Amino acid sequence: MSDPRRLVPRTDAVLADPRIVEATRRFGRARVKRAVTAGLQLVRDGRIAPDDVADEVLAALGNPPSALRAVINATGVVLHTNLGRAPLGDAAREAVAAAAGYVDVEYDLGTGRRARRGRGALAALTRAVPGADAALVVNNGAAALVLATTALAAGREVVISRGELVEIGDGFRLPDLITSTGARLREVGTTNRVTLADYAAAIGPDTGCILKVHPSNFRIEGFTSSVVVRDLAGLGVPVVVDTGSGLLAPHPLLPDEPDVASAVAAGAALVTASGDKLLGGPQAGLVLGEAAAVEQLRRHPLARALRVDKLTLAALEATLRGPLPPVAATLHAEPAALRARTERLAAALGRQVVEVAGAVGGGAAPGMPLPGVAVELPPGCAEPLRLGEPPVVARVERGRCLVDLRCIPAESDGALEAALRSVLAVVPAAED
Repeated sequence: MSDPRRLVPRTDAVLADPRIVEATRRFGRARVKRAVTAGLQLVRDGRIAPDDVADEVLAALGNPPSALRAVINATGVVLHTNLGRAPLGDAAREAVAAAAGYVDVEYDLGTGRRARRGRGALAALTRAVPGADAALVVNNGAAALVLATTALAAGREVVISRGELVEIGDGFRLPDLITSTGARLREVGTTNRVTLADYAAAIGPDTGCILKVHPSNFRIEGFTSSVVVRDLAGLGVPVVVDTGSGLLAPHPLLPDEPDVASAVAAGAALVTASGDKLLGGPQAGLVLGEAAAVEQLRRHPLARALRVDKLTLAALEATLRGPLPPVAATLHAEPAALRARTERLAAALGRQVVEVAGAVGGGAAPGMPLPGVAVELPPGCAEPLRLGEPPVVARVERGRCLVDLRCIPAESDGALEAALRSVLAVVPAAED
């Protein structure tokens, strides 16, 4: 009779099974490896057949409701696009849970009739920007800009500075976005300089609107000039301002970041912004401005295709009404408290604390560093940290793996320390 131990599959062979590889991506290598070890022990005990190990592992892991995994953001980038940008605050999470069932999103309980969709979120937006007559919410910032240029300038011209024809994330270019609406671009000025006379000379019977776009993730310095919104508003055609970052009012920490309230006060007909960046809410495109212009967008057929669901409306309203969301708290993090947490973690692990510069991210405040500190680890720690449970995404810079606590809530320090200990126990000491 053959020894059953000889029939036990090798650990690396089980981990190479395509189904187990996918499970590793979802659950993390550490958790999957524990399940594989337990499954192999069942084979040794004669309780399952060798060919059933993968099935046993998958059954032990369970079937999560989503392939998305919560991660610890140790990069020091507050609005990390690849990690979902702004994390929702507790109030927004509670609002999403409450809105998951039947809700009066388009229903007036008093009259029993249909009501304005998302009226609570819209009211919260206009309260946050008192100068705006009306507001509209669509599914992201690019959608807000597309809807505005379509409603105002389809088949007509959009006048824009050459220095503002930017490329946004994943290779999407603003000129392509606008011309896809049926509008024609009328470029004015040069890459680095544009004047009010340039705009005035371009305006004619075919002008649908003037578009002013915040360059977001790049800056042009030196011999430059631009035209402020107030001067553009005096040219007699609608001015659409894309602020991009979701800053609703001026912020002392971000003096160079454009905000919605200032653009509205300067005479813009429409101002667009994102809800999932500096506002700290869900992914959404915000449009605020003159009542007639906003209504023109709301009644356009494209608005139906771009509208947001009840969960987004609930999260947005809660973000606007509730306590400060995590993004605001992170930007206002007390340097002394952040350093104290970092030093405690480093001391517990026997590691060094180094000076680092985080970033706002999401295209906001380009070039503005967020001075801070981080725990320095060997570069080989980055991958096992990502594949661990919970996954920790750190920053690799100049041959170092840096764990920045800026975006990590203090209540997660224990889980972070455990994850780092687990990885440091297996990373070769030679990498230090």
